[in-house]
Amino acid sequence: MLKAGQAAPMFVLPDADMELIDIAQFQGKSNIILFFYPRDDAPCCTLQATDFSDHEDEFARLDCLIIGISRDDCIKHAEFRDKHGISVCLLSDAEGSACKQYGVWQAKEVNGVKKHGIVRSTFVIDKQGVLRFASYGVNAKGHALEMLRTVKELKK
Repeated sequence: MLKAGQAAPMFVLPDADMELIDIAQFQGKSNIILFFYPRDDAPCCTLQATDFSDHEDEFARLDCLIIGISRDDCIKHAEFRDKHGISVCLLSDAEGSACKQYGVWQAKEVNGVKKHGIVRSTFVIDKQGVLRFASYGVNAKGHALEMLRTVKELKK
C-alpha cells in the first residue's frame, strides 16, 4: 500500500468521453484528489461521486482537481455521469493497471468466497507529484467533506 511522502504512480487512462488523461500533465498546475470506487451506480459509489461533484468548486478554490476511477468502461462512466449530474472527471481503468499501482485492487471475502475488487480509497497528490495523503477502506458517507478538511490542513 502507498503512503504519504511517496511519489504518486503516474498513468494514462480514458475519461467518460474517451479522451486520454495523463495525470502527469497536472504536475506543477494542480493538486489532485484521486478516489477509487468499486463501480458506477452502486449506492455508496453514487453518493461519493455526487458529494465530490457538489463540493467541486470548494476544492477548485484550494487548487484541487478531483478524479474518480473505477474499472467500469467509458460508456458506463458517461451514463453514470449523465444520470446523476456528476461533474468530476471519471476515468476508466478497465485493465486495472492504475488500481494495481495504487494497491486498491485487493482480495475480499464475500459470503465465504474470495473475490478481487476495488477497495474504496482516496489519495491526495500535490503539484510536485508526491502523495500527501493515502487512505484505504474509506467510508463514502461524508467523505468529500472529510477530504475538504484534509486538504485545508495540508495547505497550512
